Amino acid sequence: MAKPSAERNPGTAWTLDRARALFQQPFNDLLFDAQTVHRRHFPANQVQISTLLSIKTGGCPEDCKYCPQSIRYDTGLEKQALMPVEEVVEAARAARARGATRFCMGAAWRRPKDRDIDAVIERVAAVRDLGMETCLTLGMLTREQADRLAGSGLDYYNHNLDTSPEYYSEVITTRSYEDRLETLANVQQAGMKVCCGGIVGMGEKRDDRVGLLVQLANLSPQPQSVPINQLVQVKGTPLDGSDPLDPLEFVRTIAAARIMMPKSVVRLSAGRTDMTDELQALCFFAGANSIFYGDKLLTTDNPEAQHDRQLFERLGLAATADGDPVQLA
Repeated sequence: MAKPSAERNPGTAWTLDRARALFQQPFNDLLFDAQTVHRRHFPANQVQISTLLSIKTGGCPEDCKYCPQSIRYDTGLEKQALMPVEEVVEAARAARARGATRFCMGAAWRRPKDRDIDAVIERVAAVRDLGMETCLTLGMLTREQADRLAGSGLDYYNHNLDTSPEYYSEVITTRSYEDRLETLANVQQAGMKVCCGGIVGMGEKRDDRVGLLVQLANLSPQPQSVPINQLVQVKGTPLDGSDPLDPLEFVRTIAAARIMMPKSVVRLSAGRTDMTDELQALCFFAGANSIFYGDKLLTTDNPEAQHDRQLFERLGLAATADGDPVQLA
């Protein structure tokens, strides 16, 4: 297992054996425990709403086998330069009008240059002026870059671990697990909130899903936001054609994340277009309490807004911002 750079959380003390035992519980027992933990820390039927926008698309030099934005794979994706500030503001304003309270911006860089940080800070300030929370995912950060982003008022920084340390090299070879942990440490030390999760359904074993959650749960502090993504298979990427993950195993992963990180917001993220309403309902019962709202996630599809509104109505779920209801449109 990779030696972590980010500070560990000795109070949680999640071991692989302890997390394995959690996954191995009877399904109903696991969901009951997850819902009990969820209600102890969050309102039962409230879901936080975020919107994600790609502000710089394609041309990434990394070899992440799931990603259509890598220059190494022919996915038909058109490379685009950094989006003008005015277009970012227009998209954020539209997201706010639909009910989103957090606006997340992603740029396909391995590591941004200092001049890129200047440009991104301008966009963060413009979105904050709309009264929205802000989140960025830009790749690896130095400590100095993290300090600058924190000083700009950025609320969250997203940097996923993707999978377990043991399976990581099967998915990515151009940046190490240690690199990811170092960026997380820089973000934490700069005082920003961390958004960090992973992707399941990439051909990994259950033990890799266990290992991912152990890594996340033992960060100190635990990530404030934990996105759990189901692989979106994109033609031209090496993981296209992977065997799909058992839907109930996905629910187990959500439930385990909720129990292991009881105060974190667990986001049901990529892959929802391939999930039935019934599967999503089980995920919400298992403790997921955030979604991305809007028709696009960076470069892949997301459920239509109308469908999400109807699903929330059927399940009696309320969209919220800091515990206050917001109207989806």
